[in-house]
Amino acid sequence: MNAQPVSRRGLRFILFLLGLFFLILLAVAVTAAASPSVTSMLRGAGLPTATPEIHFMLAEIAKPTYTPLPTATPLETATPLPTPTATPPLLEMSIVEESSLPSGGNESAPSSYAGSKYILVDISEQHMYVYENDQLIYSFVASTGINNSTRAGLFHVQSKYPNAYGATWNIWMPSWLGIYYAGGLENGIHALPILPGGGELWAGYLGRPVSYGCVVLGSYEASVLYNWAEIGTPVEIRW
Repeated sequence: MNAQPVSRRGLRFILFLLGLFFLILLAVAVTAAASPSVTSMLRGAGLPTATPEIHFMLAEIAKPTYTPLPTATPLETATPLPTPTATPPLLEMSIVEESSLPSGGNESAPSSYAGSKYILVDISEQHMYVYENDQLIYSFVASTGINNSTRAGLFHVQSKYPNAYGATWNIWMPSWLGIYYAGGLENGIHALPILPGGGELWAGYLGRPVSYGCVVLGSYEASVLYNWAEIGTPVEIRW
């Protein structure tokens, strides 16, 4: 009995099945090789196992350090500035003899005054009130003499000098209005004295007794009073 030859189609089918069989065997082998249990069995049987390829490396990297920014330290308490003494240096507010006064003229007081102006100095209040026609027109903070050295009484403006000079202390007393004599020196009303360096003596101390008898006003207030007052204007000083 003769065998039938295999057709080309049947041969291709057989080859396809063989290829598929080998692919299945290869897949099973790869899966078994990757399995830890199979690897352990191979090692126990003394069979060599594939060494896994390393795709990374360990490297020691220094830990970054942190440098803190400098912090502000509290400043030491500043040394307080010196404060002025309760009682500043005192000077007698009197002008020198008439022959030593600057130009500007000294007017004599009239025997009587018929005007309507009036100046009141209240020692207890350290204040000056200025009246005209019985109306209060100015109210000024003032400073009188220490130790009750400003004389109380009724006086009048007996001299006017734009800037009287005190030779004993080398000071200038702007807007001078003389009101009475204390011995051979005249006490009066004037602005804060000007020192040789140009500073104002007793600046910041108005409103408390500071002089040796005169009535002291602020520079502006004294100039206003000087321009307003007349020779003979009554000046009352009282407690």
